[in-house]
Amino acid sequence: MDHDRMDHDEAPVLDALAGYHRHRRTPFTPPGHKQGRGVDPRVRAVLGEDVFRGDVLATSGLDDRSSSGGVIERAQQLMADAVGADHAFFSTCGSSLSVKSAMLAVAGRHGRMLVGRDVHKSVISGLVLSGLQPAWVHPRYDAALHLAHPPSPESVEQALDREPDVGGVLITSPTPYGTCADIAAIAQLCHSRGLPLVVDEAWGAHLPFHEKLPTWAMDAGADLCVVSVHKMGAGLEQGSVFHLQGDLVDPAHLRACADLLATTSPNVLIYAAMDGWRRQMVQHGHHLLDDALALAGDVRQRLAELPGLRVLHDELIGAEASHELDPLKVIMDVSELGISGYQAADWLRAERALDMGTSDHRRVEAQLTIGDDAGTAALLVDALGALTKAAHDLPKPSPVELPSPDDLELDTVMLPREAFFARTEDVRADDAAGRICAEQVTPYPPGIPVLLPGERIGQRALDYLRSGVQAGMVLPDPTDPELTTIRVVA
Repeated sequence: MDHDRMDHDEAPVLDALAGYHRHRRTPFTPPGHKQGRGVDPRVRAVLGEDVFRGDVLATSGLDDRSSSGGVIERAQQLMADAVGADHAFFSTCGSSLSVKSAMLAVAGRHGRMLVGRDVHKSVISGLVLSGLQPAWVHPRYDAALHLAHPPSPESVEQALDREPDVGGVLITSPTPYGTCADIAAIAQLCHSRGLPLVVDEAWGAHLPFHEKLPTWAMDAGADLCVVSVHKMGAGLEQGSVFHLQGDLVDPAHLRACADLLATTSPNVLIYAAMDGWRRQMVQHGHHLLDDALALAGDVRQRLAELPGLRVLHDELIGAEASHELDPLKVIMDVSELGISGYQAADWLRAERALDMGTSDHRRVEAQLTIGDDAGTAALLVDALGALTKAAHDLPKPSPVELPSPDDLELDTVMLPREAFFARTEDVRADDAAGRICAEQVTPYPPGIPVLLPGERIGQRALDYLRSGVQAGMVLPDPTDPELTTIRVVA
């Protein structure tokens, strides 16, 4: 990628923050802690002085009242240049907010959008907030592994033939399992109909910086993509960027949609970390990712030698699976050990102080990034070796009643917004089949809803969720996390 046009040695936000301290500015503005002077020493002891020193007001602080220094603007231009997008917009409210802004910008005035049914719960929240009507495109299910991969180009084409009256298309790629859509083929389908393609690429911030990683959505022709710098990059939690290219989405309208939802008090620490990460990736990213990819390959090999542990790779790529796979996500099937992924994650946390990524009824995932090294890799391999020995002492996992792909394809009979804001009642789960759901029910991780507001509840989907809860599945969003009752339209 040619970065000669702009000086990527710059980090405008970090430089401005250094300047703020150099000039010994005295704020008579928020934040009220005044560079940490007002903070309880017990808080400072845990969080450190520098967190509060870096927490300054973005306007009338980091920049002047009229933002004439253009600090954030310059940082966004550098970010767009770094990844080959036309525009980049920073968000300090995570990709959950960025993806809602993208939905409003693409389909807000149109009212309908083609959406992958395997989207993150933040997209469903976007449907509720916006009142948009979703036309669904279903993911590719691996019935043997019970895993959803992104929709295929064929599914998108069939859905567009069936529902031509949409304002745009939204898919998720990579998934939390690292599996990816054929974005180039899907973008072509969308553009042949004059429709913009939005990619929720929250898990793909690192993709533009190495050719051995899956294809970056902008390189594949997507119009708008949303990335979480905090997920696979080196930003702080909540740091997100949306990238835009082409002329199917108006950048000024996108900015206005983001402004509707965004905070008017963005955290400069989050901006600064994203800005510094962009500089790091342009200058050293290829080399850092070389090392991370080599480490992941080595870890995979060592884990594959452990008895009863199956490291998934080839079975996740193929015609009925994923187009590409992010090798930095190491997915392990623990079912041969006679335990569930939930049990594996809980044991590793309790016994070895390791926090794992996505876990489900039979898998557990370790996410490797440029922040890992031989030391963290050794901890992971050692802990999983210990798990393979300890597994036979763990109780037999509670069985999960796994649904077929058809069981998860529920009928949408009301707009998500109408169902969410309808008059509702909480009914016993035993009596909920056939009723219209009025809340989201989302196993977390990975955060993909099984029941949505407006869908007619199916018995098999219910059985899956209720048996999942018994087995250790976490449901953070329903009114009753134990799912003895479900909120339905009255």
